Amino acid sequence: MMNAKKYQRQYYMPPVKCMKWAEKEYVDKAPIWCSVDLRDGNQALVIPMSLEQKVEFFKLLVEIGFKEIEVGFPAASETEYTFLRTLIEQNLIPEDVTIQVLTQAREHIIRRTFEAVKGAPKAIIHVYNSTSVAQREQVFKKSKEEIKQIAVDGAKLLKELAEETEGNFQFEYSPESFTGTEPEYALEVCNAVLDVWQPTPENKCIINLPVTVQLSMPHVYASQIEYMSENMKYRENVILSQHPHNDRGCGVADSEMGLLAGADRIEGTLFGNGERTGNVDIITLAMNMYSQGVDPGLDFSNMPHICEVYEECTGMKVDDRSPYSGSLVFAAFSGSHQDAIAKGMHWRDEKDPSRWTVPYLPIDPTDVGRNYDADVIRINSQSGKGGVGYILETKYGLNLPAKMREAMGYTAKAVSDHKHKELLPDEIFSLFKKTFENVVEPFSINEVHFQQKDGGIVTQVTSSFNGKTVTTEAKGNGRLNAVSNALKKAYDLKYNLVTYQEHALEKSSSSKAIAYVGIESPNGNLSWGAGVDPDIIRASIDALVTAINNRI
Repeated sequence: MMNAKKYQRQYYMPPVKCMKWAEKEYVDKAPIWCSVDLRDGNQALVIPMSLEQKVEFFKLLVEIGFKEIEVGFPAASETEYTFLRTLIEQNLIPEDVTIQVLTQAREHIIRRTFEAVKGAPKAIIHVYNSTSVAQREQVFKKSKEEIKQIAVDGAKLLKELAEETEGNFQFEYSPESFTGTEPEYALEVCNAVLDVWQPTPENKCIINLPVTVQLSMPHVYASQIEYMSENMKYRENVILSQHPHNDRGCGVADSEMGLLAGADRIEGTLFGNGERTGNVDIITLAMNMYSQGVDPGLDFSNMPHICEVYEECTGMKVDDRSPYSGSLVFAAFSGSHQDAIAKGMHWRDEKDPSRWTVPYLPIDPTDVGRNYDADVIRINSQSGKGGVGYILETKYGLNLPAKMREAMGYTAKAVSDHKHKELLPDEIFSLFKKTFENVVEPFSINEVHFQQKDGGIVTQVTSSFNGKTVTTEAKGNGRLNAVSNALKKAYDLKYNLVTYQEHALEKSSSSKAIAYVGIESPNGNLSWGAGVDPDIIRASIDALVTAINNRI
């Protein structure tokens, strides 16, 4: 039996009520984005990236549009140090991109970090120390004053070394384990660091408030952010940053609420890679903004390529259901969903192509490099007429009558159910042709002749059934009606011709037409056929014969 009593809340609410963020409806502008894939993400991999993979990943981040990229903890290992030096010495850092490096608030590590960044066009030196109750009591066994002094001493050394080292440096401080720290104490430490740095409008600094471990519901974190934002010294010269992890599965919610509460910046990773349950997923955050009409300032228009590079470099797998990026996130297998999507797409084309309001699709899949045929309507045993009809129409140019779409939907579902597999578009098209197009057994028509007589059409039809060939003459109010009457007369068939439709096959390489015929038996059952031929009369006759054969 699980014992919940061993746990207690480890977070701290601000000393005053902070709920202004709750009055805001949505995030109306993009934050400053900082990717920590090459540091936080990389250290969480079973096999960290090689130098070559890190360089490739760095180029991907630049391509996406990140202007701040944390490239590692250069004092931690020779590999980290070498990667940073490679970026600098091979001039791989674009002029508009700032690299960020992490260092503990310890003298020898800070000094080694400054050695590593020599020659960088611009660099953020990110210093941190843990401030939470648990870390103070259990790990460092130090008082609040002693912990604050570690932060202050680190801040002073950063300032001294920046003055001695050639380069363009910006400072960042994180009270690590912020979410387990009393907000008023976190504020005290951050303000002490700011008093050392004395940020100005021309040289702002970053205060990063990490969700090192997620301990609370998102609204608590938002209140903590609001408290810090409204009470922090030099606030107009401080970039307030977030670094959410995902232990409770709320990394995105923490980040969005934190932005509402006053944060200016987000540190995160692609696809949420990171320690334990991961960092916040920047793709989800950015695309959430995009879906609300807010430009995130990052380019995810080629999501398949991003997924490919990510998986190749990290050895990780993008989950099929990962928001916006997974292979199945736009897929509709449900028949009712497919029908709504198909109708929504038609409505959009007819009414307002400039706005995206298609049911079940929060964004246009083509915006992230996906396509409708392969990624949206997917056919299995749960699918229905709408999805099958949509695929046949959009991919193969077949606009089936409504009731025929239903029959084709049931046919496809039955095959998928029997085979226990998804049917691909080509398989659906083949199934349509096999089942409904130009079926010539057991009935077939060998020859047809028409003449106009007494205000109607008279036809002579030579047909075969079970190896026996007969020629029959009949009259009708049109060619198809006359042929139908001839077949009824020859074989004593009982049915009514209830549906006839035709259209050109625009997607065909030749100038062919397709006709659809539906017939109703005395018991009310409908049977369907399609005929394809350059001659529309021949196509309609083939469709009729197929419908009769499907009636047997």
